Amino acid sequence: MENQMKKNDKIINILLIVIMILVVLGCAVGYLYFAKAKPVEEDNNKETLFTLKNYPKIDGSISTLPLAEAFKSAFTGTDIENVDVTHSKTHNAYLNLINKNVDLILVPYPSEEELQLAEQAEVELEIVPVVKEPFVFFVNKENVIDNLSLTQIQDIYSGKITRWNEVGGADAEILAFQKPTNSESQNGMVSLIMQDISMMPPITETINSGMTDIIGVISEYNNKSTAIGYAYDYYAKTMYPSDSIKYISIDEIEPTYDNIKNGLYRFQTTYYAVIRKDEPENSNTRKLLKEMISTNGQNIAKEAGYVQNY
Repeated sequence: MENQMKKNDKIINILLIVIMILVVLGCAVGYLYFAKAKPVEEDNNKETLFTLKNYPKIDGSISTLPLAEAFKSAFTGTDIENVDVTHSKTHNAYLNLINKNVDLILVPYPSEEELQLAEQAEVELEIVPVVKEPFVFFVNKENVIDNLSLTQIQDIYSGKITRWNEVGGADAEILAFQKPTNSESQNGMVSLIMQDISMMPPITETINSGMTDIIGVISEYNNKSTAIGYAYDYYAKTMYPSDSIKYISIDEIEPTYDNIKNGLYRFQTTYYAVIRKDEPENSNTRKLLKEMISTNGQNIAKEAGYVQNY
């Protein structure tokens, strides 16, 4: 009897050991399974829309270059430092699209000349708004002026107002800097701000362009305490350190993100994605266009410093 009990105890101990081994093996297998499965699941969540090889050919204005880089980086899963994007400026971008050298361009709305060139080439353009960008005025951060009315700005740049004390500032001459003719910022100044009012001659300086040539060029904004300048937001942030200038409001409306998106700050432009209208419905170009205006695409644009259009 005693021998039988010892035998049963031995069997029970063996079974317990077997069970413990199975439990340990089960835990080990489960750990290995989930440890391997988790990265696979994360990879699936990071599925990219394009490869660098099948990504559509893009061109555009200089001001949309960061936007194009952000889109290509996100949609191909490529680090933005390794993204290769080149923009040939607005007019050349339209020419490249019309001549079928590129698939999609990120640009301001086409000019009458560009629309005529497309018509002459029998190319119909499909123009889709993607993001917004404010046209801003800035002064030295030490300037006491924080706001100007639209009329005051027009009077400054037409030459009617020449000193800051005429608009509530110091008794000093206003250095009103301009942009070169036909530049994107100058076109914005004429169309959004001056409208039908003529601008005064710009501040110029002479430089040596070669061994013998001395030419007059429009002076760059120098951020002196009495200076005022303007540009689209991208140019302002790129050209001038943000800690040395301040944006001013116009008619008491600041160029904040919310004011731009809801249209309260009305001095702004829209950047468009433009493709040829005969682009096939199932093409990568149309797929890219759809993604640019999707919630994901608009979030990417916001992170790149632009104002969402949708």
